[in-house]
Amino acid sequence: MSLKSIMRELKELKDGIGNMSKRGDQSKLWRSRTRSHVAPDEAPLESQLSEQSPWASLPPELLLDIIQRVEESETAWPARAVVVFCAAVCRSWREITKEIVKTPEQCGRLTFPISLKQPGPRESPIQCYIRRDRTSSTYLLFYAEGESDKLLLAARKVRRATCTDFVISLVADDFSRASNTYVGKLRSNFLGTKFTVYDSQPPCGSMIQSTARLSRRFHSKQVSPRLPACNYSIGTVTYELNVLRTRGPRRMHCILHSIPVSAIQEGGTAPTPSALPQSLDEQLSPLHSSKGKEQIVDTISPSIRATPVFSPGSREPLALKNKAPRWHEQLQCWCLNFKGRVTVASVKNFQLVAAVEPSHNVSPEEQEKVILQFGKIGKDIFTMDYRYPLSAFQAFAISLSCFDTKPACE
Repeated sequence: MSLKSIMRELKELKDGIGNMSKRGDQSKLWRSRTRSHVAPDEAPLESQLSEQSPWASLPPELLLDIIQRVEESETAWPARAVVVFCAAVCRSWREITKEIVKTPEQCGRLTFPISLKQPGPRESPIQCYIRRDRTSSTYLLFYAEGESDKLLLAARKVRRATCTDFVISLVADDFSRASNTYVGKLRSNFLGTKFTVYDSQPPCGSMIQSTARLSRRFHSKQVSPRLPACNYSIGTVTYELNVLRTRGPRRMHCILHSIPVSAIQEGGTAPTPSALPQSLDEQLSPLHSSKGKEQIVDTISPSIRATPVFSPGSREPLALKNKAPRWHEQLQCWCLNFKGRVTVASVKNFQLVAAVEPSHNVSPEEQEKVILQFGKIGKDIFTMDYRYPLSAFQAFAISLSCFDTKPACE
């Protein structure tokens, strides 16, 4: 059997499983409307249907060879979706696929949802762009690769009385924090000068203790076991006040509590999560509709400190600062070398580099390396390029801070 026929059957198998799941959801909805107390005839679980498939009984050696060929041949989206289909066939396929597919740091490619929370490649950055929709206050992060652009993350801006929230999701049509697509949020202070990045899952390596500020989420009537219990503060973005209204670009500083400064030292590694709070089965199954869900409330205890607390032996967090631009006399503006990725002058344009001390023993080359680059290329379109040790989620959250109003910083 040729590789193309195998991939075609994988797509048909995935479509069949999705149709079975939809019919199961419709039957459950019909049964919920009846008043009969007779136990309904339960539809078989999707995982059971997959395990009964003849694909589940393939020899491990043959299965390994098939998935390796698929992974090597489909390197760009949307064709790379076939690799995700392989992981959705059954448990044995999923385990082998997870072993074969490398992290973005190792291969420079984004495959599974967990790739968005893993560090980017060390050498060449991953190039993305953000599209802003002013009418709906949404921001969509796309991965520009292959024949079409791949949606990575989406955010919605929510203005409150004392702050502004950017709720970040895996999809563009569901920003409910009760959904399994919720990945985190960015929250500003009243002046828009300080932002806190919250993750839906605890930081890898447990750098942040349980005494850190946690924003608990629960239903008013019941607690869903699928929901992450807390929002974990993993970093802050601070903009310096410009009280004297001096001429110049914004000055920003980032503290990433979930990444140690040793990650950029020679031989250092950044924390790399291996799974999202939900299982991979839930991430690959059809998403459930969020309609009818009750509102989720945040409760923050005033006795809990507002910033993460580190033990005496904990590692020092990584700090980033914006690269200082130079003044161009002929153009009469501040300039940075974006290497062609930014074409429109804007106060939002920035490049972030590591802010280290001599005692950190970081090489000069590493200090000059641009870790995150953000800039405008058109009306409501901005490029975002990130690399190790940042993840796509962290880079997107930092970039979102530019879209909030900062009258005291300009």
